[in-house]
Amino acid sequence: MSDLPLVEPDLALLREGRVLIDVRAPVEFAQGALPGAVNLPLMDDEERRLVGIEYKQRGQQAAIALGQRLVSGGIKRARIEAWMAQLECHPDAIVYCFRGGLRSQIAQQWISESGIVRPRIRGGWKAMRQALCARIDAAAEQPLLVVGGLTGCAKTSLILALDNGLDLEGCARHKGSAFGRHPLPAPSQIDFEHAVGRRLLDLPGPLVVEDESRHIGAANVPLAFWRAMEQAPRLRVEMPLDWRLAQIHKDYIDDLWEVFRQQCGEWLGWALMRRQLAASLARLRKRLGRARLDRLQRLQALAFREHERGNRQAHEAWLAPLLTEYYDPMYRYQLEKHPEQRFLHVGDWESCLAVARQWSEEKWAIPEYVDNESVAETGDARG
Repeated sequence: MSDLPLVEPDLALLREGRVLIDVRAPVEFAQGALPGAVNLPLMDDEERRLVGIEYKQRGQQAAIALGQRLVSGGIKRARIEAWMAQLECHPDAIVYCFRGGLRSQIAQQWISESGIVRPRIRGGWKAMRQALCARIDAAAEQPLLVVGGLTGCAKTSLILALDNGLDLEGCARHKGSAFGRHPLPAPSQIDFEHAVGRRLLDLPGPLVVEDESRHIGAANVPLAFWRAMEQAPRLRVEMPLDWRLAQIHKDYIDDLWEVFRQQCGEWLGWALMRRQLAASLARLRKRLGRARLDRLQRLQALAFREHERGNRQAHEAWLAPLLTEYYDPMYRYQLEKHPEQRFLHVGDWESCLAVARQWSEEKWAIPEYVDNESVAETGDARG
């Protein structure tokens, strides 16, 4: 097995979109995988557990022997067939395990005995993760602009309109608010960090991000990058209430319903969406107070009944006070707590987008901010 080929843990593998075969157990994969990886394990969770016990009690050789007995015969053939089927679709796929050790070597050996030689990643998942985390820490040294504003000002849409925008909420699969839960499961902290690191591979220059707390749903922004966000200059988007109300209706009702409908179908999707929105509102009890919450809950229930009759606009009856009585005071309180924040510009959505683009161009023009080697590798991220 020592002659089997290795590739270095180079982030270019992710940038190129190479398919990766993760031969770790499903429980490990669920805790965090590399972007673009597919889980085709050498051992399932129970087999891995038994081998781990054997290793602790009797040592490595006994554990290897047990693994060979557990993964043999038809089970072994099924595992090899799964790898071969993946390689038939993706001939340049690369194998990895946790540290690039025994499990990926065994998979390599069995694959080579079936007629295909594919490399494994030196250092495996651990080495690639270290490189991704280092990329996030390095991004804290890049020029950074933060976009803030009241709820409903379409800050995420502004970030997505920029070639150098980093959508942290998209990586966290959460909108960063009490109503921000996504119908699909949230990523693990590791998968969130990997998604951020992967996006940063394409962003070697100035970055624009949305103003966030360090916690976005269940995910935490890595500390070095979060500290850079706190110190960065800011834009503040200001839009009229009716514009913001239309935006929050789109985010909280229309877009959410479309995702639920696609994932769960009409009947179940509708029931699950109602339950999620009702639960989101109920979680605000301490901040809203009992009387105000009861009023908004009644308005929300009436709005759903009207929605079922074809009146989608009925939701504005509870969304409008949610903005003016909860989100707006909370945002203004945060502004008052941080009078030291620097705003390069305060204006409407279009003007903030224009200023963000101008700022990005100016930073790109300063040689010390641009890693020329990275730009050459990734292409001009300005588009």
